[in-house]
Amino acid sequence: QVQLVESGGGLVQAGGSLRLSCAASGRIFRVNVMGWYRQAPGKERELVAQITSGGSTNYADSVKGRFTISRDNAKNTVYLQMNSLKPEDTFVYYCNANGVVTMRGVADYWGQGTQVTVSS
Repeated sequence: QVQLVESGGGLVQAGGSLRLSCAASGRIFRVNVMGWYRQAPGKERELVAQITSGGSTNYADSVKGRFTISRDNAKNTVYLQMNSLKPEDTFVYYCNANGVVTMRGVADYWGQGTQVTVSS
């Protein structure tokens, strides 16, 4: 069974930084794309950033230049370094692993979510 465990959320003042981590556990051969999404109550989940196993990245326009995504393929772990945080970055952040290859096949997984709150 594959599980994604997130850590690193919390409360920070505007202009501050946080680093989110997400580790995928289980008998995993490979994870194709790992990423971070965020969601406000009653709203759709939106992409923040994603990174392929080869290191190609994609960012939402709203976070470009402030957030950096990285991953450790050997540990099946993805990170999101968030700098210059703004109150409008306040969301629940979810880790996503897309194209997780195990002996059972290929599937996608989500973490449980971690709250990020930025105070003004």
